[in-house]
Amino acid sequence: MEKNTHRLPMVEHDEWLHPVEGEIEYRHKLYTERLAAIERAAGSLVDYANGYRYFGWQHDDDLAGWRFREWLPGAHDVYLFGDFNNWQRTELRLQRDRSGVWSIFLPDAMYGDRLTHGSLYKLHVHGDNGWHDRIPAYATRVVQDDATKNFTAQFWIPQPFDWSDDAFDASRNGAPLIYEAHVGMAQEREGVGTYREFTERILPVIKREGYNAVQLMAIAEHPYYGSFGYHVSSFFAPSSRFGTPEELKALVRRAHQLGLAVIMDLVHAHYVKNLNEGINELDGTDHLYSKPGDAGYQPYWDSMIFDYGKSEVQHFLLSNVKYWLDEFHFDGFRFDGVTSMIYRHHGYTEFDSRDKFFDEGVDRDALTYLTLANRLVHDFRPSATTIAEDVSGMPGMCFPPEAGGIGFDYRLGMAIPDFWIRLLKEVPDEEWNIHEMWSVMTSRLPGVKTVAYAESHDQALVGDKTIAFRLMDKEMYFHMDRASQNLVIDRGMALHKMIRLMTIATGGDAYLNFMGNEFGHPEWIDFPREGNGWSYAHARRQWSLAKNGFLRYSWLGDFDRAMIRLVRKYKVLNDGYPWNLLMDDRNKTIVFSHGRLLFVFNWHPTASIPDYELPVQGAGKYVPILSTDEARFGGPARQSMEGEHFSFDVEGEDGKRYPRIRIYNTSRTATVYLRKR
Repeated sequence: MEKNTHRLPMVEHDEWLHPVEGEIEYRHKLYTERLAAIERAAGSLVDYANGYRYFGWQHDDDLAGWRFREWLPGAHDVYLFGDFNNWQRTELRLQRDRSGVWSIFLPDAMYGDRLTHGSLYKLHVHGDNGWHDRIPAYATRVVQDDATKNFTAQFWIPQPFDWSDDAFDASRNGAPLIYEAHVGMAQEREGVGTYREFTERILPVIKREGYNAVQLMAIAEHPYYGSFGYHVSSFFAPSSRFGTPEELKALVRRAHQLGLAVIMDLVHAHYVKNLNEGINELDGTDHLYSKPGDAGYQPYWDSMIFDYGKSEVQHFLLSNVKYWLDEFHFDGFRFDGVTSMIYRHHGYTEFDSRDKFFDEGVDRDALTYLTLANRLVHDFRPSATTIAEDVSGMPGMCFPPEAGGIGFDYRLGMAIPDFWIRLLKEVPDEEWNIHEMWSVMTSRLPGVKTVAYAESHDQALVGDKTIAFRLMDKEMYFHMDRASQNLVIDRGMALHKMIRLMTIATGGDAYLNFMGNEFGHPEWIDFPREGNGWSYAHARRQWSLAKNGFLRYSWLGDFDRAMIRLVRKYKVLNDGYPWNLLMDDRNKTIVFSHGRLLFVFNWHPTASIPDYELPVQGAGKYVPILSTDEARFGGPARQSMEGEHFSFDVEGEDGKRYPRIRIYNTSRTATVYLRKR
C-alpha cells in the first residue's frame, strides 16, 4: 500500500488510526473551515469571542447611555424591567434586528440616577411558551432573594479591578500539582464559605502543602447548591452565594502572588433545565441553545445539551471561555463532561472497538467546538492549561488542532481511581495483582499527558466513599487517636499512603487531589437537602483534624506534604514513564525508577524480607529518603532511614554484569531511595 505523504501528524503518529484516516481528516476539515469562516468575519478567533463585550449591558460613551442586548430570535416581544423603573414589566420594550438580537438604549440623562451599581432587573419575554420573567444569558451577576429564594439579575458596574501587579505565568510552575477545591465547603464552620474566606484561610494551606495549582469547582452560578455546580444557570456570573465577582478576582490575584495557578472547572457539557433561573427556552422555543425535542435533553443528568453546531451557540460558549480568562485571569480550565459532549449516547456504551470513536454515535459538532475552544485558550493565553474529563479515550484528545487533534493539554486518568476503588471493594489484599496494577497505572499513549489521581470529589460525594473511608470506615470515628491500637486503622494508614505515592509516581504527567483527602478526611460530602434536614454538617472540611497532634490525620497530611515536596524536587512528573525493574509476584513487590530515584513497593500484607535483593538502574550508593513506614508518618518504623545500600554486580543470563542492592523489604511499605555516586 502506497504511503500517504500528506497525512495529518496525528494519523502518521499512530498506525491504529490509518483505517479511519478519512473520518479524522473530515473532522479536521470541519474545524479548519469553521475557523476560517470566523477569521474572515472577525479577523481572529480571539476577536470573535467577544460576546460579553457586546451583549448584556454596554455603556455607549458617545451617546451617553447604557445599551442592553440579548439574542432571542424566537421571541415575540421582549421588555426590560427592574427596580430602576419600579418593576413595570411592559414599559421598556426592546427592538429586534434581523439576526434576532433585541436591544434597548437607556440614556444617562433619564436613567443615570436610577440604573445604578447594584440595581436589580429582569427580562419579560413573550414567546411560544407564554409570558415569562427571565434572567439574561449574559448576566454577569445574579443574586438570590433570601425570603423568596428567587434569582434576579443585578446591574453590576463596579470600579475597574486593579490587575496591575498580576504578572503571573503558569507555564513557569512546572508539572501541575492540582488541589481541587470547592469554595463553599472549604470552611470548617457549618454554612457556605466565601471567596474571601478561601483567599485568607485556604490558599495559604494549599501553598504550604506544596501544590502549585488550585482547581475551583462550582464557580458559575447554579440555582441548586447540592448540584456541586454542574447544573449551571448563568454562565457569565460567578456564584453570588460565595461573594462578589471582585472578591473572586481578589482570590485569583492572591493565588498568583503565592505562585498558584487557578484552574476553573468549566461546565459546557450541559445546562440547567429550569426556566426561572437558566437559559432554557429563553426565547420561548425549545431550540435556542439546544436542539429541539429529545436531541436537546441529557436524560442521565436531567439537564439540557448545547447545540454545538449552531454558530450563535458556539459564539456564546467561546465568549464564555474568553470571559473567564480575560475578566478573572484564570489560568485554564478542566472541561467537565467531555464524554457526554462528544457522543450522542453520552458515553453510555462500552468503548470496545475502534468504530465506537468514529461512527454515527460521535457528535462532530461538539468535537469542532472543543477544538475551537482549545485553540482560543492557547491563542489568548499561551500559558493556560486545558484538561479534558473524558472517560472514553477519544483518539486525538491531546493532539494539537493543527496536527488533527482536539487540542487539550491533559486528559484525566479516570481509570486510575476506578481501579483503586474496585481493588479495595472486591479483592482481598493477598490476591492483589501487581501486573494489573502496573498496567492500569501506566496505560497511556506516549505524548498524551495525563492527570493522575487516586480520588477526586467524585469519590468524596455522598453515595460513594473516599479511599480513607473505604479502608477504615467506622473505625475512623473511634481509633484515629495516636494512642489507639487498631489493625484496621494500621492497614488503612499504610495503604492510603502507598496508593497515593504509587499514583503520583506512575500514573501520569500531573497530579490531582481533592481538598481534605490528603489527610484522610473522615466524612463524605453531603450538601444541604431535605433528606438531611438541610444540614451543612457534611458540606465542610474539618481542617482542625489535620492540625490535631493527638490524631493520626496529621500523619497522613505530613506524608502528603513530603510526597509532593519529593515529586517537585526531583521532577518526577517530568520524567515520563517509570522504568520497571522488578515484578515479584510472590512477595507482591514492584520496583521501578525515575532518574536517580528508586521506588520499592511491597504490597504484601505480611511478607517482610531481610536482605531482599533487587535490581537497580545504575551503580552507586542508595539511601532512603522517604518511606510510608516512617514514624513521622504514623508507620511502625521497621527499617532505618539512615541506612546506606551499596550496589554490587551480578552476572545475568546473557553474561553481562548488572547492579543490584539488598534492602529490608517490609510489608505494606513503599520506600524511595536516592542513588548517590
